Amino acid sequence: MTPERFRRLTESYGAMPEHWPATERAEAKALLAQRDPAVLAALAEARSLDLVLSKHNVAAPESDLVRRILASAPLASPRQKPAWKRPQWWLSGAGLVGVGVAGIAAGVLAISLTGSFYYTSANPPSLFDQTGESTVFSSSTADWSDQ
Repeated sequence: MTPERFRRLTESYGAMPEHWPATERAEAKALLAQRDPAVLAALAEARSLDLVLSKHNVAAPESDLVRRILASAPLASPRQKPAWKRPQWWLSGAGLVGVGVAGIAAGVLAISLTGSFYYTSANPPSLFDQTGESTVFSSSTADWSDQ
């Protein structure tokens, strides 16, 4: 272990060897036993920071604050599914859009199949022709049986 690594250990975990990673604890203690000035300085800095941090106290929250926080918290049912398992609201809208697109496609297909394949410029086909003369199955189309 190098003195730089020892300094990083003390900066990360503090001056107490119990807080250091177990895999590096023995090497750090061996380096500390050599009494290297850089190692001792790093340990002294970590101890002073630990002392400052240990003197800091956080006051307990007032009961009124706790009551207000609990009152404003949303109530969750105990058997509520996780968010990723709950059905999403937009799925119903996507389903309606899909059904609408499928209906349009079916309508276009039906119109294209019922329209006449053969028509003249004087007699264009009409979508609203109720006589049945302008359908694919009408007899007004050309007869190809003799060819």
